[in-house]
Amino acid sequence: MSRRSRAAVARSTASDRTLVLLSGLVLLAVGVLVVLLGQGVFGTYRAQRPLIDPEITGWISANATAARWIAIGVGVVLLVLGLIWALRSLRPEPRPDVLLSDVPGARLSVEHSAIADAVRADAETITGVSRARVRLVGDERRPAMRLVLWLVEDADVRDVWAEVDGRVLARARSAFGVDAIPTAVRIELDAAASKAPRVL
Repeated sequence: MSRRSRAAVARSTASDRTLVLLSGLVLLAVGVLVVLLGQGVFGTYRAQRPLIDPEITGWISANATAARWIAIGVGVVLLVLGLIWALRSLRPEPRPDVLLSDVPGARLSVEHSAIADAVRADAETITGVSRARVRLVGDERRPAMRLVLWLVEDADVRDVWAEVDGRVLARARSAFGVDAIPTAVRIELDAAASKAPRVL
């Protein structure tokens, strides 16, 4: 599955996984070095010495105020980086406009809400679909789409899918002027519509 297709299925976590992997590798390397040091690989006497070099300990003792401020600064930097990472992971996923033309002086784009509303209205005309929700993801040059359909109880899923693929998505592709739009389609039973009283 391509990166663009994955964007339709779920939000990308590649950057978060990369940061976690790098952090884990750094911590693993530090742990291995400490174990090797304790086993005497770097020398028997070096293994018996304190982990922090006596010269560093002496400098810290002689410059307690400066060492304290350095430690506070490092802690603040790590806190800020952690907060940035958390906020970046929790921020809402962007909803891009679709770029149709990037000619200088004649740039043409369509707002995501207009596209989502048009596709949603088209999908809700399908027999058996009680309601739909559409969301554009990705970026303006490589958009992808998430489509959620709620079906009534006696809907034929095959007929619904044929209409979605053959009419709704075909119109969207034609409007965008592209051969393919990565789309994740989720189909659910509309419990509210199913519980509606039937007239005999």
